[in-house]
Amino acid sequence: MKLTATEIQKRILKVLHRIGHPAGATQVGELLRGWGVDLSERSIRLHLLQLDGEGFTQLQSRRAGRVLTAKGRAELEKGDVIERMGFISGQIDELTYRMGFSLRAGMGTLVVNTTLISARDEVAALDVVRPVFAARLGMGTRLLVLRAGAVYDAARAAVVPRGKIALVTVCSVTLNGILLKEGIPVTSRFGGLLEFRNRLPARFVELLAYGGTTQDPLELFIRAKMTGVRVCVETGNGLVGASFREFPSVALPAVLKIRDQLRLMGLDGILAVGVPNQPLYGIPVGEGRTGLVVLGGLNPAAALEEAGLNSENRSLAGLLEYRQFPEFRHLNMCVRRGE
Repeated sequence: MKLTATEIQKRILKVLHRIGHPAGATQVGELLRGWGVDLSERSIRLHLLQLDGEGFTQLQSRRAGRVLTAKGRAELEKGDVIERMGFISGQIDELTYRMGFSLRAGMGTLVVNTTLISARDEVAALDVVRPVFAARLGMGTRLLVLRAGAVYDAARAAVVPRGKIALVTVCSVTLNGILLKEGIPVTSRFGGLLEFRNRLPARFVELLAYGGTTQDPLELFIRAKMTGVRVCVETGNGLVGASFREFPSVALPAVLKIRDQLRLMGLDGILAVGVPNQPLYGIPVGEGRTGLVVLGGLNPAAALEEAGLNSENRSLAGLLEYRQFPEFRHLNMCVRRGE
C-alpha cells in the first residue's frame, strides 16, 4: 500500500512520540521500517523539514535531531480514533518479540521502565523506593541507577539527560517475553489499581484496557495521583499498580514452575495465578484460559510521585541486559542500616 505524504508525516510524528527524545533521520528510519515504511534518509529529512515548517517538530541540534512540539503532540491526539486504539498493545507486542532473555541461561535483555529525576534528589529517591522493593510491590526486586550520559536502550540511542539520573525498573511486559520464549502466549488485557487490605490483594478498583489507550495505564494513574503505594507499604492498605493477563490453561503447570524460577532471579512480579475458566479478583477469563495478575514495574515510581519528588516516567522504555541489574540484597542491606 502506497502512503500519501500526509500519512507518512503522521507516522513520523508517531515515531518521534515513541522515541521520546531528540532523534535524527537515521533513527526515525529504523523505527519506520519496523512499522513497514521503508524510506531513504533523504526522504525522511525532507518530510521533517516540512513538519518543522508547520510547527509540528523542532530541530534541537544537528547532532541530536528533532523533537515533537506541543502542536505536534496535539496533532497526534486529533488522529483517527481507531488508528490510535491499541497503540500501547503494539508497543507491548514489539518489545515482547525483541526481548532476548533466556530463562535457562539466566541472561539476556529485559523490557524496562525509566524514571528520570534530578541528580540532586538521588538519595531522597532511593530512601523512598527501597521500602517498596522490600515489600515486594514491584515487578521483581531489581533496580538500576544510571547517571547522565548513560544509554538505556542502544537500539534507540536513548540517553539519560544532563543533570538527571534514571531509576531503571523491570517492566512487567518482561513476563510476556519470558513466557513466549517458553512457548506460552500471554494476552495483556488490563492495567489497573489493585486494592490491598491487611497486606493481601483484595480487588481491582480501576481498570483500563491496553487495547483502548495510547498510554500505559499505570503512567496515567500515577499522573492522576490515584495510587497509594507508600501507604500500602506502611499500613498494608492501599492502591497498587497491577496488570491482568490471560494464558492458555493447558500451560498452567509450566507457568507455576516458571513463577518459582523467577522468584529466585529477583523477577518475582507474579502476584496471583488463577484457576482455569474462573474469574480472578472479579475479572472473568475466556474458555480454556487462566488469569494472571502481575505487579506494576512503575510502582516504585508511583511512590516517588506520592512523596512529592518531581519525576518523568516512561514505561516500555527499551531493553537492557538482565545482568546489569544489582542484586536485591544490596538494597535490602541499605534498608536495614537505615532502620
